[in-house]
Amino acid sequence: MSVLEGSWQHKYITANGVKLHYVTQGNGPLIVMLHGFPEFWYSWRYQIPEFAQNFKVVALDLRGYNDSEKPKNQSAYVMDEFVRDVEALIKGLGYEKCILLGHDWGGAIAWNFAYSHPQMLERLIVLNLPHPAKFAEGLRTPQQLLRSWYIFFFQLPGIPEFLIQSLDYQLIENAFKGMAINKSAFTQADLDAYKDAAAKRGALTAMLSYYRNIFQQRIVNQSWGVLEVPTLMIWGENDTALGKELTYGTQAYVKNFQIRYIPNCSHWVQQEQPQLVNHYIREFLGEH
Repeated sequence: MSVLEGSWQHKYITANGVKLHYVTQGNGPLIVMLHGFPEFWYSWRYQIPEFAQNFKVVALDLRGYNDSEKPKNQSAYVMDEFVRDVEALIKGLGYEKCILLGHDWGGAIAWNFAYSHPQMLERLIVLNLPHPAKFAEGLRTPQQLLRSWYIFFFQLPGIPEFLIQSLDYQLIENAFKGMAINKSAFTQADLDAYKDAAAKRGALTAMLSYYRNIFQQRIVNQSWGVLEVPTLMIWGENDTALGKELTYGTQAYVKNFQIRYIPNCSHWVQQEQPQLVNHYIREFLGEH
C-alpha cells in the first residue's frame, strides 16, 4: 500500500468477542495507536516505522472499520465496548501496560480508557480531540455546534450512507483534501485507501454508528475527575471541526499535562505534519 510499509505485519486478534485487525512492527514496550473517522490503521503510516525502532507498535482498525469485524447491531458501537476492546487487546498481546496514542474518535476512546484503566497506561497521547469535559462544554456554544453539524447529520438513517457512497466516495476525499492546509499531504493513493476501507461491506454504517450513539454516552454526559496519567495533547490549530478553544483549561482535568500546538495544520495532524508530531511524541517519551 505504501513505500513506507517496510517490515510491518498485518495480524488479527479476538478481543472482547470481536475479531480485530491491526498492523504491527517492532519490539519492546507497547504503543497502541487508535485512529479516527473516516480512517483506519493507515492514518498512522508515518508513525508506525518511526516508533517501531524502540517499541512494539500496534495500529488498530477499530471495530467496524476496514478489516476488523463489523457487528451488525448499532448497540455494539458504544464507548464501554470500545474501552473493553482496548483492554482486551493489551492483555491479549501479553502486556499489562501500554502507551496509548489516539486521534479523533481514537482520542475519545483513549481519554475514556485512561479514566477507566489508568493503571494500564504509562503515558497518554491525544491528537486533535479535546478532553471529554471540554468537548461537552463546547457543544453548549453556538460556534462549536456549527462546527459539529455533521454529528447531527449522521443521526439520519440511511441518508449519510447514500451521500458518502455517491460519486465514488467523493465526500471522503473532500474530508481529507478539503480540510488539509497542505493539500499535498494526501496523494490519490492515500485517498483511495480511505475510500476502499469505507467501501467494505458493512463498514460505513458501522463507522456512522459511533456517532449515532454519541448522545447516550458518557463522552458528553459524565462528570470527570483529575487524570493522573501523564498526558500529551498535540493540536493542529486549523481544525475546522474542533475549535482550538476546546483545549483551553484542560490542565484542570489532567495532573501532568503538556500541549503542543502546530500552526498551519488541520485536523489530520499526524499525516499533515508527521515529522513534527513524531518529534513531539519522542520528546514526551523522553527519547530525543
